[in-house]
Amino acid sequence: MNEAALQFLLSRRSHALQLLTTPVPDHQELKKLLTAAVRVPDHGKLEPWRFIVIEQPAMKRLAESLVRRGAALDKADSLVRKAALVFQDANLIVAVVESPDLEAKIPLIEQTLSAGAVCLSLVNAAHAAGWAAVWLTGFGAHDRIFRETELGLQEHERIAGFIHLGTAKDHPAERPRPNTDSLLSWVVK
Repeated sequence: MNEAALQFLLSRRSHALQLLTTPVPDHQELKKLLTAAVRVPDHGKLEPWRFIVIEQPAMKRLAESLVRRGAALDKADSLVRKAALVFQDANLIVAVVESPDLEAKIPLIEQTLSAGAVCLSLVNAAHAAGWAAVWLTGFGAHDRIFRETELGLQEHERIAGFIHLGTAKDHPAERPRPNTDSLLSWVVK
C-alpha cells in the first residue's frame, strides 16, 4: 500500500487560475510531467490525444482572438471576458487535444475518456511535482473555428482541456466534496 499516494489523492485540489504565477516548469520538467500524464487507460493503445504547449507571448494573441470570436458568435460579454482570461492571465498552458482514431474499433467515448484521463493525470503529476495546476476549457475549447485557425487542430480533433501550470501564490481553499454514500449503490446478486 502506498499511503502517501492515497493521502495525496484524498487531499488534491486544483488551484484557481488567479492563484497561479511564475515560475513555470521548464521544458525538461514539462516533458517529465507529460510522460507521467500519458500513463492512462488507453483501450487499443490508440493514443487518442496529443499536446500543444502554449507559452508567452502567444497568450495575448489567443485572448484577443477569443474576444473577436466571441463577438462574431454574439456571445455574452461576461462569457467572452472569462474565456479570454483563460489565456490572458496564463503563463504556461498545455492544451490536451483529443485526437481520436475514427477508423478504430474502439468506441469514440472510450477515446474521449482516455483524453480526459490525460488531463487529470497531468494536473495530478504537476501537483505531485510541487507545481500548481488547473484544468479549464471555455467556449474557445469548443469553437471549431478557434481550434482550427488558432491552434491548428484538424476537423475531427477537440480540446479536452487547457491545463494551466505554474507556481501557487497561495493554497486553494477547500470546498465541499460530494457525499460518497449518496452516490453509491451496490449490485450483490
